[in-house]
Amino acid sequence: LAQLGPSVSLILGQRYYSGQHVPQDYPEAADLFRRAADQGVLGAQYNYGICCRDGTGVPQDDREAARLFRCAANKGHAGAQCELG
Repeated sequence: LAQLGPSVSLILGQRYYSGQHVPQDYPEAADLFRRAADQGVLGAQYNYGICCRDGTGVPQDDREAARLFRCAANKGHAGAQCELG
């Protein structure tokens, strides 16, 4: 999995998060979202922010969630903008 591109990491993370075609695995999903978020993928920043906000697959961290939502919101992600109010 280390060689996946950021967009593939996002898609695979979504699969692990939902359990679609793979066993549901929140820690794996969060790790994949984080990898893609670190490379600037908006959807991954939002999804990893949700994981951090809710403590799904990672320790709950409101500060990190807010940072991720701000990054995605500043680039126009509507869901992240809603999270910020």
